[in-house]
Amino acid sequence: MKRNNITNSNKYIKGLICAFGLAACSTLAFAQSNYVSKVWVADQGNGTYKNPVLNADYSDPDAIRVGDDFYLVSSSFEDIPGLPILHSKDLVNWEIIGHALLRQPPFDHFNVPRHGDGVWAPAIRFYRGEFYIYYPDPDYGIYLVKAKNPAGPWSKPEMVMPGKGIIDPCPLIDDDGQMYLVHGFAGSRAGIKSVIAINKLNKEGTKVTDEGVMVYDGHELDPTVEGPKLYKRNGYYYILAPAGGVPTGWQLALRSKNIYGPYERKVVMDQGKSSVNGPHQGAWVTTQTGEDWFLHFQDKEQYGRVVHLNPMKWVNGWPVIGVDKDGDGKGEPVLTYKKPNVGKVYPIQTPVESDEFNGNTLGLQWQWMANAEPAWYFMNPGKGSLRLYSAKPENAKNLWFASNVLLQKFPADEFTVTIKLTFTPNPKLENEKAGLTIMGFSYASVAVKNKKDGIYLVYDLCKEADKGKDENEQTITKLSSPTVWLRVKVSKGAKCQFSYSLDGKDFKTAGDEFQSEVGRWIGAKVGLFCTRDTQSNDSGYADVDWFRVTQ
Repeated sequence: MKRNNITNSNKYIKGLICAFGLAACSTLAFAQSNYVSKVWVADQGNGTYKNPVLNADYSDPDAIRVGDDFYLVSSSFEDIPGLPILHSKDLVNWEIIGHALLRQPPFDHFNVPRHGDGVWAPAIRFYRGEFYIYYPDPDYGIYLVKAKNPAGPWSKPEMVMPGKGIIDPCPLIDDDGQMYLVHGFAGSRAGIKSVIAINKLNKEGTKVTDEGVMVYDGHELDPTVEGPKLYKRNGYYYILAPAGGVPTGWQLALRSKNIYGPYERKVVMDQGKSSVNGPHQGAWVTTQTGEDWFLHFQDKEQYGRVVHLNPMKWVNGWPVIGVDKDGDGKGEPVLTYKKPNVGKVYPIQTPVESDEFNGNTLGLQWQWMANAEPAWYFMNPGKGSLRLYSAKPENAKNLWFASNVLLQKFPADEFTVTIKLTFTPNPKLENEKAGLTIMGFSYASVAVKNKKDGIYLVYDLCKEADKGKDENEQTITKLSSPTVWLRVKVSKGAKCQFSYSLDGKDFKTAGDEFQSEVGRWIGAKVGLFCTRDTQSNDSGYADVDWFRVTQ
């Protein structure tokens, strides 16, 4: 079938097939042996933990408990597969078990990178024996996906509330069965912000049925109030919401006996004298033993929005999050604390980072910068490698605009990534390139590139890539072998130094130290690419033997 003749429906099916390798078999994740990171472990092995419990960019977290299991979702913006699902038994040790969004609608729109668009702050709930995730796309509206198994498969996204700038939804089923949806507004799209509204939903939770009611205006006391989560406790409706902006804000609690208000207001957590800036936006969960906890994020710039776990208690009908050192009813974040009591001690576990590429599927830590095409990669289990085929990004001024870039989150403040790569270019083409990159508004890469007279190792630097600036390419050396080892060491402050080796032992510096930068609403990311600048009926490829994250 010629690609140009694929219908939108077939594109969706084909996209699911492509994403299958990353997500559809994720139910196996529960049976896998526990992975323990070499660069960050929150569980200190003595009954305590250190924050962040997820030292990676899981922005805008929401979480629930179902039985003895905790599930967490986060924003994923343009990255696919999106809506990552994480699982834990104790709120400290986490694993990635799947993704709820294998292909992002509208499909044609997200077939190219749309940095900062796509999935914003989602909410996960368990209703009527099913998992519900409501997620906003700030340009289109609020969608719903559902699943019996949180690892998937998930239903196709269904539009619940169309509209531009409607964000951060969270549902609630009231005692009488009526469903509600609280949400905020994105000033960049809606033209207003710092406002929280509540709409009614139909009994299935699939459609908004009214025009909504504004229940809180934060312009005076709580500018940029957003990300609301709606709960009910002891006859009160509670809205837990961040305010004051991402890097420097605070956690707000609103309460009322009537779902439409008026709402009382209280700040229940801020930075205080701690080192944790802007502690807010997250989820209240209760353990089987009755303990209350709050998962929220901290903006760490290039490292992204990392996830902290803080104790929570109720005092005079108000939540207090963190530790209240001066007795004013407002907490501040903890750096270390006693682990939650879930009635049992579970093994140490962290989200997977390294990938040996020995199986039939990519690890769940990987995401593309747009909806994926099936021809971009195949697993090669016979050789134990990932084969990336070169593809020509459409209308891409540089790698920032290329869809076929395979990335994962920074896993710690300091870490090293090393890959072993064998390059087999198409002999009829020039300028095919494959390598290791650190991606953000500016990016850098060390790569292999085929030219008329052979294969070369090159270092690329692209400042202000998001503004369409050109790469600055530096030739390092001509290669006599197609196999190279590429490395990047990320040190304190997210400073990156690339290097290479011809034997896997002796590494030489490639390029100057690179200061990584954030992306659009996300931290910097690290990963792989294989591109070309001409269209052809065949391509070269790069076999990546392994991708290892170490100190």
